Amino acid sequence: MGEIKDAKELEKIQLEGLKWTVNHAYKNSPFYKRQFDKAGVRPEDIKGLEDLSRLPFTEAHHLRDDYPFPLLSVPEEKVVRIHSSSGTTGKRKILSYTKKDIEDWTSFFARAFRMAGIGPKDRVQIAVGYGLWTAGAGFQAGCERVGAMAIPVGPGNLELQCQFLVDLKPTCICCTSSMALLLGEEIKRRNLKDKISIRTVIQGSERCSESMRRAILDHLGAEHLFDITGLTELYGPGPGIDCHLHQGIHYWADYYILEILNPETLEPVKDGEIGEMVVTTLQKEASPLIRYRTRDLTRKISGPCPCGSIFPRHDRILGRSDDMIIIRGVNVYPGQIDEILSEVEGISSEYNIILERRDARDYMIIKVERDSAGDPSYDEEIQSGIEKQIKNQIMVSAEVQIVDYGALPRSERKSKRIFDNR
Repeated sequence: MGEIKDAKELEKIQLEGLKWTVNHAYKNSPFYKRQFDKAGVRPEDIKGLEDLSRLPFTEAHHLRDDYPFPLLSVPEEKVVRIHSSSGTTGKRKILSYTKKDIEDWTSFFARAFRMAGIGPKDRVQIAVGYGLWTAGAGFQAGCERVGAMAIPVGPGNLELQCQFLVDLKPTCICCTSSMALLLGEEIKRRNLKDKISIRTVIQGSERCSESMRRAILDHLGAEHLFDITGLTELYGPGPGIDCHLHQGIHYWADYYILEILNPETLEPVKDGEIGEMVVTTLQKEASPLIRYRTRDLTRKISGPCPCGSIFPRHDRILGRSDDMIIIRGVNVYPGQIDEILSEVEGISSEYNIILERRDARDYMIIKVERDSAGDPSYDEEIQSGIEKQIKNQIMVSAEVQIVDYGALPRSERKSKRIFDNR
C-alpha cells in the first residue's frame, strides 16, 4: 500500500475495507451470516464508518466453539498456513491465513521494523517462540523484508543467547519483556555489557512497568525500547509500534479499525479514557475479524504525533479486562500496582501479587524484590511507603513483603505475577 497523505484518505481506505470485509464475511462465513442475521443487519446497511456500531461483536469463545477453523471465509484449499494462540485452555483458537494474508502481515510488520529504525545494516536476534505461535514467523518475515539479518534463536537457552550477543553482535533483540529482563540480568551477571552491541529492544506480548523498562535498557546498554503490539487473531505481532519519540503506539489503521469501548457497557469511552480494544480487520481474507473483543485495555491518544506519522496512536497495553482483581469490593488492575511500584526507589522491577482468604476475609500480599544494590535496613521504610501509596491511590489495603533480589521467579516467556489462592 502506497503512502497515505492525510486522515481523509485513511478514512476512505477504512470505509472501503469495512464494506469489503462485511460483504466477504457475510457471503462466505456461515458463522458471520448467522451473527448478522441474528442482529438484523446486512452488508448493504454499511454506508459509513458510523455504521460499524450496528455490527455484532465477535468474542474468543466463538473461535473455540467453531473449532477447528473458526471464522473461515475462504475455501480450505486457499488456506496456506494456520497459527494458534498460546496460553488457552481447552480447545485452542486456530486462525487461518491465505497467501495474501501472509503478504499483508509481512508488509505491515516491515513497516513496524522501519518505524523502529531497523534496516539492512542491522542484525536482529529473534528470541521469541516459533511454531504454532505467531511471533517467530512474524518477526522473521518482517526482519527479512526490511533487509536486516535475522538470527532466529527462539526463546530460552541463555547460554546460546549470550554467545550470539557477543559473537554475532546483533544490534536489535526481539522478545517478551520478561525475556529481556532475564537476559539483561544474565548479561550483567556475566559482565558482558561492554562486549555486546544492542541498540534496540523490540518487546511485546505482556505489560511492562517503567521500572522494568529502565532495568532492561540499563542492563543491555540499549538506546531504545519499542513496544510492539499484536495478537494471533489480528494476524500476529506487528499491527502497531511506538515511534522513536515513545509517545504512544502508532497502529496501522489501513489494516484494521480500532474502537476503545467500556468493557461492561460496550459503549465508546471518551478519548483519553481507558477501555477495551475492539478490532475490525479491513483486508483479512481467511479469518476476518468483525468487532472482535481483544480484552486488552488501553486508551486513545488524540492529536498528531510530533514524529509526523499519519497513523493514529493508542497508549501501551495497560492490562486485560479479565485480569481485574476484585478485593473487598474494590476493582484493582495490575497496571495500577505497576505504576506505584515504578516510582519507588530501592526495589527491582519484579513483584508478585498473592490473594488469600482467611476467616472469610480477602487479603492481598505483594512480594517485592529489593534492588540488587539495596540495603535491607531500609526494607521496613520501603514496605510502609508502598502500603501507604496503595491505600491512598487504589483505596485497598495490602500487606507488602520485601524479599531478596532474584528471589522471585523469572520467565523467558510471560511472567506470572498474580496468584489467586482464594
